[in-house]
Amino acid sequence: MDADYLKELLGRVASGTTPVEEALNALRDLPYRDIGAARVDLHRALRQGIPEVILGEWKSAEQIIAIARELLRHRQSVMITRLAPEKAVAVCEALPELRYNPVARIASYEVSPPAPISGRLAVVTAGTADIPVAEEAAEVARLVGLQVARFFDCGVAGLHRLLDHREDLMRMDVIIAVAGMEGALPSVLGGLVACPVIAVPTSIGYGAHLGGLAPLSTMLTTCASGVVVCNIDNGFGAAVAAYRILAHSRN
Repeated sequence: MDADYLKELLGRVASGTTPVEEALNALRDLPYRDIGAARVDLHRALRQGIPEVILGEWKSAEQIIAIARELLRHRQSVMITRLAPEKAVAVCEALPELRYNPVARIASYEVSPPAPISGRLAVVTAGTADIPVAEEAAEVARLVGLQVARFFDCGVAGLHRLLDHREDLMRMDVIIAVAGMEGALPSVLGGLVACPVIAVPTSIGYGAHLGGLAPLSTMLTTCASGVVVCNIDNGFGAAVAAYRILAHSRN
């Protein structure tokens, strides 16, 4: 149940067009609904502006479907992250209203278009192999009302590719920098721009890269001020951080 619907419901109660008992029935399952395998948080959209998000990885298709149905029953938008293509087939067959983005591995349904959040967000990758993590960030950002500019394959192995976009990047309000290998891209961006830089290390790289630990360490020890770091491959977390920065800086 989103804030707009709740305001509408309370308005109908105040005007006398909706009986109190009917309104109580609509609200009885808040703030969460226990469906056995999960306790679905139905107040998160009211608290944070974003409904509960379903992590598709490690959950069965049946569990994902049950949680998504509960959200839809309460007029909540649905976002399922880390949903592998083979699992997405079963989920989308059961819930045909969902739209699946195979690159971002996100299935979603919007009860209503998200309220647009003012501010300029860029998602920048070091390499092409980092795009799936970047697209997770970009798709989540889109679903919460952010406009996203993409700058892909701009890593330090060919720094001129990044510098060609310097003027555009300097106009951004937040930048998400996604990089594997040694993870130098956020440090470079942190030294070029004035806005917050959210760094996301990826699990892309050769042996000593250690599955993302090498870029994570580089980003945590960057000499560029104002760079904050998310966990390995956490494009979702970076997008939500950008949303919180942009949505609440204008309140």
